[in-house]
Amino acid sequence: MNSSRAIFLTNRNDKFEARIERLELPELADEGEVAVRVEYSTLNYKDGLAITNRAPVVRKWPMVAGIDCAGVVTESRDARFRPGDAVILNGWRAGEVYWGGLSERANLMGDWLIHRPAGMDAKTSMAIGTAGYTAMLCVLALEKHGLVPAGGEVLVTGASGGVGSVAVAILSTLGYSVTASTGRLGESDYLKELGAAEVIDRQTLNAPGKPLQKERFQAVVDTVGSHTLANACAQLKYGGAAAACGLAQGLDFPSSVAPFILRGVTLYGVESSLSPRALRETAWARLGSDLASAKLALMTAEISLEQALVAAAEVVAGKVRGRLVVDVNR
Repeated sequence: MNSSRAIFLTNRNDKFEARIERLELPELADEGEVAVRVEYSTLNYKDGLAITNRAPVVRKWPMVAGIDCAGVVTESRDARFRPGDAVILNGWRAGEVYWGGLSERANLMGDWLIHRPAGMDAKTSMAIGTAGYTAMLCVLALEKHGLVPAGGEVLVTGASGGVGSVAVAILSTLGYSVTASTGRLGESDYLKELGAAEVIDRQTLNAPGKPLQKERFQAVVDTVGSHTLANACAQLKYGGAAAACGLAQGLDFPSSVAPFILRGVTLYGVESSLSPRALRETAWARLGSDLASAKLALMTAEISLEQALVAAAEVVAGKVRGRLVVDVNR
């Protein structure tokens, strides 16, 4: 049995609690299982929802929180992984159905893991985390659509958050003119340091609007949903595309078919948790080359496991800029 401090979530008789607890992990029991000594995790929006119980993220109780982790293999029953291998976990319902990565140790299925890209340390990989990996999946979807820097502006909504910050940084590094939408205009200088050419108030997008509006953007990376996504689609140029990956404003999509059938607009749904291994490896390889380390450092803060309990509410409330890396061993 391996002892491990973790963020432990319980819900007994409708009484929810999130706390730090020392747990005993069982011995590996499946031929696909891999034991990992976790070095770093991170606090994503979904983690915030789980730790605050603001949404039904957790499907099985009790639960160790954390949809991400990075660490070193200590034992493996999967031939693809050996002790000493540096690995990354993103998603696969960890922290929802299976015990997750906000823990000093984790027993994980080999199918869920990828080897960490050469030259990338554990802290950097969790500074990126699911948020940054999702941002890259959005960029890959838009590139496949035909996105090129010469095509015009790209809008990023929820730009001050984790996904948005990484999307701004990647797109600007690749040469795109990025317009960043945020509800925190005080972060304008930060977003421009990440590479945004212009910063706009989210108020211009988050109320009901016309189904077709003036064509402005060639593409959109949307982390917000609801009216924001509807207005973004209404402002896409002919043949443009939106990559939707978030629901900060809501799950609804109060739009019409007009942008899609009159301007040939395409809406891509980007899902990161269950993405196939080949796509994951492509995304992480690109993150290693296309996300400038100086920009990543600008958007990253490090916290402890205990601090993550408090920070979860701030993440859900949209008060956190960029990314929070969790050192699970302090």
